[in-house]
Amino acid sequence: MIDFHLDRGSGVATYLQLVHQVKHALRLGLLAPGDRLPTAKEVVGKLAINPNTVLKAYRELEREGLVAGKPGLGTFVQRSLGGASFADRTRLRGELGDWLTACRAAGLDAEDVRALFSSALLDAFREETA
Repeated sequence: MIDFHLDRGSGVATYLQLVHQVKHALRLGLLAPGDRLPTAKEVVGKLAINPNTVLKAYRELEREGLVAGKPGLGTFVQRSLGGASFADRTRLRGELGDWLTACRAAGLDAEDVRALFSSALLDAFREETA
């Protein structure tokens, strides 16, 4: 089950933070079709937010076809995001970890790595669409 958290200083609406976290978990394979999301009551108890905020996030996810509510049972994942298998994602995460270790060994800080990664990411997808 997903464990929601909030960054109250991010400037991103609370319901959108919940939506983004579910999508992130779907892309990483941490949530799969059939998995149940925490109830609104559980999320409210953990994060001390308004229940309507949780319901708004879940409605947005439902509108996108990612989850579906089942009365009396909860909200369940309907489909996944991302195309790679769990094994591929695990392998790629390991390779990325090795790359990050090399970046740190080269003296790069987190902002340097973000800039380098963002630049490479933009280049990779720019070439794909060209």
